[in-house]
Amino acid sequence: MATTADMRNGLIIKLDGSLYSVVEFGQNKTARAAAKVWAKLKGVDNNRSIEHTWNSGDNIFPVRVERRNYQYLYKDDSGFNLMDVNSFEQIVISENLIERADLYKDGQECFVVFNTETEVPMGVELPPSINLLVTYSEPGVKGDTATRATKPATLETGATINVPLFVNEGELIKIDSKTGAYIERVKS
Repeated sequence: MATTADMRNGLIIKLDGSLYSVVEFGQNKTARAAAKVWAKLKGVDNNRSIEHTWNSGDNIFPVRVERRNYQYLYKDDSGFNLMDVNSFEQIVISENLIERADLYKDGQECFVVFNTETEVPMGVELPPSINLLVTYSEPGVKGDTATRATKPATLETGATINVPLFVNEGELIKIDSKTGAYIERVKS
């Protein structure tokens, strides 16, 4: 049995019949009262975001999940089509279970999170960082590099992100897949 001491970011727990992922958590200690553990939770099987508080040492009910390697194939009217890289089995996932759907390109590696009790897919995640090609970007203004100025750039997937002024069309860049933020240029 798990307790609040086992709380960590990314842990998926069952609370009031629904599944939630821990986004952030912390502990409040006061001189007179017992310590409390709080958490910001994001719904896995619903679109709710809530905050919940437990007494320190209370039981929580984690759900065992497994991340499996998949490859993104294409998107159609039924959803996102993915293929298991080991068994070549294909599955279709609805867009509401996809994290950062605008950053997926054909043939890209991703991870499908399964609830091991029910074998139901709970979501799809990209690797921590991904490389994408800049297909359109305005040229930067020469001499405007004293500040951390940025400009919009369109990527090969159709997504638009802000990049530094020195990034040009046709360059490969590394992006943080959680936030969609520019990390660095990729050397070919």
